[in-house]
Amino acid sequence: MRNVPIATEVINTRTRIEMIDVTELVQKHVRKLAVSEGFLIVYNPHTSAAITINENADPDVKSDLLTKLDKLVPQIESYYQHDEGNSDAHVKSSLLGNSVTVLIEGGRLVLGRWQGIYFCEFDGPRERRMMVKIVDLSQPQS
Repeated sequence: MRNVPIATEVINTRTRIEMIDVTELVQKHVRKLAVSEGFLIVYNPHTSAAITINENADPDVKSDLLTKLDKLVPQIESYYQHDEGNSDAHVKSSLLGNSVTVLIEGGRLVLGRWQGIYFCEFDGPRERRMMVKIVDLSQPQS
């Protein structure tokens, strides 16, 4: 098993709420390191953003998910107490989660036919960070 340092990517979001497909960005790290077998964790260190896996073939899926999240967790609620005005972003982030784990086989991310990895912004636009930790099982132990 090879120890691979954490890679950090800068994600510049453009709107308050959006989903950015980062699948190819993550796959680039697997190719660059020539990892054939293992797994990786994509991690988001922000409390008002998330990481998720969902369909990446039809852009309407992103729209449907963001619309449903806005209806379930509106930006303004009378009971919100957080002074920054982004309580909804924190709730949405907690619902979706801050990381995903993806298998690597044959040098490729193991994702379903229509799946992609998304960085989800709920309080943008901002400059964000996304971390990728690869566990390379293709190298022989020394």
